[in-house]
Amino acid sequence: MRYRPFARTGLYVSEICLGTMTFGGKGFWEVVGKLGVSEAEGLVGAALDAGVNFIDTADVYSEGESERLLGSALKSLGRPREQIVVATKVRGRTGPGPNQVGLSRGHIFDSIDASLKRLQLDHVDLYQIHGVDQTTPIEETVRALDDLVRAGKVRYVGFCNLPAWQAMKALGHSSEQHLARFQSAQMYYSIAGRDLEREVVPLAIDQHLAILPWSPLAGGLLSGKFDGDKRGPAGSRRASFDFPPVDSARLPRVLEALRAVSGETGLSVARIALAWVLARPFVTSVIIGAKNRQQLDDNLAASGVTLTPAQLKTLDDASALPSEYPGWMVDWQNRDPRVPAAK
Repeated sequence: MRYRPFARTGLYVSEICLGTMTFGGKGFWEVVGKLGVSEAEGLVGAALDAGVNFIDTADVYSEGESERLLGSALKSLGRPREQIVVATKVRGRTGPGPNQVGLSRGHIFDSIDASLKRLQLDHVDLYQIHGVDQTTPIEETVRALDDLVRAGKVRYVGFCNLPAWQAMKALGHSSEQHLARFQSAQMYYSIAGRDLEREVVPLAIDQHLAILPWSPLAGGLLSGKFDGDKRGPAGSRRASFDFPPVDSARLPRVLEALRAVSGETGLSVARIALAWVLARPFVTSVIIGAKNRQQLDDNLAASGVTLTPAQLKTLDDASALPSEYPGWMVDWQNRDPRVPAAK
């Protein structure tokens, strides 16, 4: 397992992060996974044994059951707390009341205490807002997160699923007020969904943020079990939950390229898809989820894969985003006027 610096914090995290969305299986989340106590403990133990030191969960996963199972597994396994980086999230609905959702100061303060209780921890290493709250000013959210850092309940803060402009607004406010700033962006990114490269990646590079891709296999679509029309196993997650969206016109080319490289290397399509994401220079740690040990082991093995320049070009060309405005105008205007055009 290789380790990478987490933004500019001095912290190092494994380049593969264990996601725990498959733990629990309560309510809506049953379609994603419904692992119980022994299965969750087995996957956490195997990941830690493989060198993973970064684990991600959220208070809404299986109505808090994911956090409970992760906390139980960590306690049972007895690994030193300082060797594990634990991340969780806040924003989603955690109860029926009008204030049990969102990114208000009240909900954030209530939610961190509930998460710490379920995780059986006295702090989390990374606390992430789980999306946009159109009601609460981002300034209130940033101030509340800073107070949690100062209270010692949270070490670092990050965001998930924010538009670039809103993330930059938060970063500007935290800089102006000398508050804890976002250190990471957990966002959907895969070879079948490269939209992140338009706005968020340039922001992250400029602001030195760690990018943590979720669903790098596009909800199982890049597992090697699906064709270009998204037909696959009847019991798979994608068969009943077609998410996240992908560009259907580009998908057949992407799958063809993945299978070609898979054939060259003898590695699984899933491992090639993960290796491509890991090869992106702006990616810090890729979040994987697994329903069983076989999936976990294959995904973890992506950490040791190095694709050749030719293989990367094959994958890049098949998955490239179409040019959009204002990107094409920026590229056109950034031509160096000091270099004469070729005749």
